[in-house]
Amino acid sequence: MITIRQNRVLFEESLDSLVLSRIVNNTMTLIAGLTGGIASGKSTVAGFLRRAGAKIIDADRIARQVVSPGQPAYAEICAQFGKGILAPDGGIDRAALGRIVFENTALRRRLEAIVHPRVGTEIDAQMQQITLAEPDAVIIMDIPLLFETGRTHGLAQIIVVYVPASVQLERLMMRDGLDRRDALARIASQMPIDEKVKMADIVIDNSGTLAQTQTQTLQAYRQLAGQARAQHPPPV
Repeated sequence: MITIRQNRVLFEESLDSLVLSRIVNNTMTLIAGLTGGIASGKSTVAGFLRRAGAKIIDADRIARQVVSPGQPAYAEICAQFGKGILAPDGGIDRAALGRIVFENTALRRRLEAIVHPRVGTEIDAQMQQITLAEPDAVIIMDIPLLFETGRTHGLAQIIVVYVPASVQLERLMMRDGLDRRDALARIASQMPIDEKVKMADIVIDNSGTLAQTQTQTLQAYRQLAGQARAQHPPPV
């Protein structure tokens, strides 16, 4: 069942969150965040929100774009981690890179220092483009590490997609073909899902059927769309 909360604790501002705050303060567009744990079903919820009419800014897709061959981040990653993390087509093998960084906090932070600033820049650019074209749009920032990267400041609402830890582990092992040890390491690299739930405004429980998840998601979208319309009342 969907849970709606009226308060949350914000992380201290990072450089990215200050940029986000400046954009939010300069527009009346409603901007919400979408996050969850790995294998929680966040992409499914994002798809339901997109079909309902929300504008989705997909940080994971942007992350793939900024590390593609020819991009500055690509060269920095190759220099840092070596060519052993490259796929046969020359692109970065995310699975190979993941095996290196998910169990090594220092290396993971080096990777994040390369990727996150570029992702942040592109997110901000897309947000500005949407707000100029559709001031009353509902923008959903789909960011797996929303809390971890401190990009919560100024968001009207934060949606967390939740599944119990046992379900998360099972789904991750099945989805990515991981053994239990590797799956647990990847889960442990993120903030625990229960902690994310505590900081959410809206919690969508994705442990049930697809239809139940869709119902909860549409309810959340209607709430957000109502807030957006309230920010842009029709002219008298």
